[in-house]
Amino acid sequence: MNFSTKKIESELNDADWQVNGELLVQLFDHAPDVAFFVKDREGRYVFVNESLVERSGLRSKSDLIGKRSQDVFPGDLGRVPTSQDQSVLRSGRPIYDRLELHWYSLGKSGWCLTTKLPLKNARGELIGLIGISRDVRSPNDSPDLPNELTLALEHLEKNLSEPITASGLAALARLSLPRFTRHIKRIYRLTPGQLITKTRLAAASELLRETKRSVADIATACGFCDHSAFTRAFRTATGQTPSRFREHR
Repeated sequence: MNFSTKKIESELNDADWQVNGELLVQLFDHAPDVAFFVKDREGRYVFVNESLVERSGLRSKSDLIGKRSQDVFPGDLGRVPTSQDQSVLRSGRPIYDRLELHWYSLGKSGWCLTTKLPLKNARGELIGLIGISRDVRSPNDSPDLPNELTLALEHLEKNLSEPITASGLAALARLSLPRFTRHIKRIYRLTPGQLITKTRLAAASELLRETKRSVADIATACGFCDHSAFTRAFRTATGQTPSRFREHR
C-alpha cells in the first residue's frame, strides 16, 4: 500500500466512512460493464476495479495505483479525465452521467456515462474523489424492444440530418413523453436527449473513421446545425476535435 493509499484511508476513517475501499473494489470487480475508481486529492488512483485495468490495457491494479489518468492513457484520452478530476477537486462540484466516448484495449471504442463525486472529511476538506463510468447499451443490443419503440429509434438512425426531438420520437412510438423517457432510461440508462446525441455522435465518429467526407459535411449529415456546434459536442464527448480524432484513427 503506497503513501497515497494510506493517507486517503486515514482521511476516510476520520470522516467516519463505513465502507472500506477494498470492499468496494471487490463489489465492482463483479460489474464488468462498470469502471470504478477512487482517487486522492492529487487525482491519483487509489482503488480501481478489474474492468478499469482491462480498459487501460495494463496487467494489474498495481500498474494503475499512484498514477493519474494522463499517466496511463495517451493524449486527450488521458488529459481530459485528468482535467475533469482537477475541476471536481478544485470546486467540489460533482459530475453526473456525462456521456463520453471511451477507448478500450485493442482500439475498441464504446460509450459511457461518467459520474465523479468529491470525497470530503469531517472538516469539509476535499480528500479525493470517487467515480464510475458505466457502459451504455446500443440500440442494436436490445432485441426485446417494444415494436413502437423500435420504429421510433429506427427513424432516429435513418433521419439524423433532420431536426429530431424527444417529444417527436415519443409521438412516433405512440407514447407520452414521460412514459417514453422511462422506457429509454430503463433500457439504455440514458435520457432521450442523451440517446439522440449519442446516436448522432456515434454515426459521426464512424463517418470520420471510414470515409473522407469533410467535417462540415459530416456535421450536416448527422444533424448538427453547423461545424462549430458539431466540434463542441464531439470534443465534449471524446476529448478531441473531429479532425484530431480522424488523424488518430
